[in-house]
Amino acid sequence: MQQLYLLVPLAPLAGSVIAGLGGRAIGRAGAHWVTIIGVAIAFFASLYIFFDVLHGNVFNGSVYTWLTSGDTRFEIGFLIDRLSALMMVVVTFVSLMVHIYTIGYMADDPGYQRFFSYIALFTFSMLMLVMSNNFVQLFFGWEAVGLVSYLLIGFWYTRPTAIYANLKAFLVNRVGDFGFLLGIGLVLAHFGTLDYASVFSQAPGLARTSIEIIPGAHWMLLSVICICLFIGAMGKSAQFPLHVWLPDSMEGPTPISALIHAATMVTAGIFMVSRMSPLFELSDAALSFVLVIGGITAFFMSLIAVVQYDIKRVIAYSTLSQLGYMTVALGASAYSVGMFHLATHAFFKAVLFLGAGSVIIAMHHEQDMRRMGGLRKYLPITYITMLIGAFANAGLPPFAGFFSKDSILEAVHLSHTPGAGFAYLMVLLGVFVGGLYSFRLIFYTFHGEERFRNHETGHAAEAGHGHDAHGAAKDEHGHDDHGHGQSPHETPAVVTVPLILLAIPSIGAGWFIGTVLYGGYFGSSIFISPEHEGLAEMAKEFHGVIAMMLHGFTSLPLWLALAGAATAFYLYIVNPALPAVLRGKFSFIVNILMEKYGLDRFNDWFFAGGARALGGGLWKIGDVAIIDGFMVNGTARVVGWISSLVRLFQSGYIYHYAFTMIIGVFVLLTLFSQL
Repeated sequence: MQQLYLLVPLAPLAGSVIAGLGGRAIGRAGAHWVTIIGVAIAFFASLYIFFDVLHGNVFNGSVYTWLTSGDTRFEIGFLIDRLSALMMVVVTFVSLMVHIYTIGYMADDPGYQRFFSYIALFTFSMLMLVMSNNFVQLFFGWEAVGLVSYLLIGFWYTRPTAIYANLKAFLVNRVGDFGFLLGIGLVLAHFGTLDYASVFSQAPGLARTSIEIIPGAHWMLLSVICICLFIGAMGKSAQFPLHVWLPDSMEGPTPISALIHAATMVTAGIFMVSRMSPLFELSDAALSFVLVIGGITAFFMSLIAVVQYDIKRVIAYSTLSQLGYMTVALGASAYSVGMFHLATHAFFKAVLFLGAGSVIIAMHHEQDMRRMGGLRKYLPITYITMLIGAFANAGLPPFAGFFSKDSILEAVHLSHTPGAGFAYLMVLLGVFVGGLYSFRLIFYTFHGEERFRNHETGHAAEAGHGHDAHGAAKDEHGHDDHGHGQSPHETPAVVTVPLILLAIPSIGAGWFIGTVLYGGYFGSSIFISPEHEGLAEMAKEFHGVIAMMLHGFTSLPLWLALAGAATAFYLYIVNPALPAVLRGKFSFIVNILMEKYGLDRFNDWFFAGGARALGGGLWKIGDVAIIDGFMVNGTARVVGWISSLVRLFQSGYIYHYAFTMIIGVFVLLTLFSQL
């Protein structure tokens, strides 16, 4: 089986290398075939491994030793258990669908082969992360997905906005990764190993160990380690306030929006915290921190989605909110619930992103929903699949999102961890907003009047494809793309088939809740302390999928989601003129949301501006004044002054030299007389 484990990450890597270096030898068709075959091999191998793990065959071992330093071994190894097996299947399946979809979406792009090479490399990096059995390999995969996401977000590198977005993503993730690296360093310093199993076995013995970060201030070691690790998760999984990179990353091609923001990179932090459950369970302070951060992200990011017009940005802020739900579940010690929502979210969010890409193709690369409307009769398959995604995203039964989201709400409600009350209020309010923005997107895009026939009613898209001074849409290469005289039409099968295949689990994946959450699926791969018994209480109340759906109609969350959907229906179908009136009356709040709470402005002013001011100050004072002015030019001036004095005595006249000698003798005699 070890050869099969190796095949899973190496097959996409081989496809990436061949597509990237093959050039003209394999051509465009060769690039997509070699990468799709590589990811398909990884998917079917992962599926086989998944069923093998279900039969109790768990693997934890080293593949090879990379480096030995003293008594510490840095190894590449795999931990294949039920947690990693689930992630392997989800990652490879969504990646395979994205690869197939990319054939249609990127058909005319000159960077076709480069794109396929990047997304296959991204899949390899993510698989190395989820399959790791030690912190070294985890960090390698962690940084590799960050690097490849940088390349993919800035894929259209001729756009200044894309370059800004990928640089922003890179820098924000470095902030999180600094905390992550500190956490790993503390693990090595105090545990003496980076192997998961060894660290987890030693953790209870160090539960009461404290360290002094500031002299005189004692902090619990495990709390510091867990918070540092979670700061890394805040960067990767885009939690407040390190979430600012994700909406701007919509500058990348739509397939990447689905791959990075649905099932892979942004869920790396959720997976990592679940894997580290034996550490987090020993620190209530860390769990409280996770709860509060997740609650803030879940609610406040969902509000921004309500005022966005760019179709991809609406889904991006939806992703931020859903990641907040997963994080809240982790803080409530409901790691399996968070992972369950990760899996269901991967399917329905991939449907929404890829469906948005289908709309963008049909609308000649237009992303502004104000230039859409009435598209359901032109794009029936895209409409139905996105409608399924919206139902799941809003958490309505019998769709997958209902089961996982409702379970998160119940787990937080039962949690006694400090901060659980605040987090529950946030996620409860977020349920209403989630229903509102999910169906706002559907109604605004697919229903109502056909606004795409009149460019005068539209506005420039907030992100993605630009517009010229006359309002004409431009594609990603800067060419005019009016689309006059052409009605939108359904996209090719290479685009719609992945949508259909992803829509199926968006409906039915939640029906496995009994097995995943209450059937002991995760087993020993997730550890929950006996004091955190919320999930055990939920198991007592679970009586099957049908009973859960019926019970949903007696609980507040479902009615809040329905109220959000009904509000969207009234605002965008019954009375479509009302949203503009409301935006005018509540312009102050709308402006705050449009400004994204001013965080981007603050970051630009404080961090970017501060860095520029610091750099300018160091240049003027350090370089110009001290180094050039004092040390270089100052030294030259001193030497010149001394030389000018010496030059007075080097005149060539004998009496000047004699006078100098007499003065020298006089000075020496004076000095000797004082001894």
